[in-house]
Amino acid sequence: MSALASIIVGIGGIVHSLLTIYIWVIIIAALLSWVRPDPYNPIVQFLTRITTPAYQLVRRIMPTTFNGIDLAPLIIIIGLQVSDIILITLLNALASSF
Repeated sequence: MSALASIIVGIGGIVHSLLTIYIWVIIIAALLSWVRPDPYNPIVQFLTRITTPAYQLVRRIMPTTFNGIDLAPLIIIIGLQVSDIILITLLNALASSF
């Protein structure tokens, strides 16, 4: 494996890790929304700031509330998983060509 292929695989690993962390942030924020956390808590404010842009993007594209349940986190997680699989597959194919 060449040095360039190793760099590409390393970048793929970093991207995969970042997407996994963001998926967990979405899950934690969704679970916290069920218990009405203190809005002045710095952790809750951080989670809200991180997840709100993704929620707004999905809600702008399609309706996400069905029978009082917001499915935006689920749609985002599925989209991130699909993106992760496609991106890692493409990067591994690119690395194997070197």
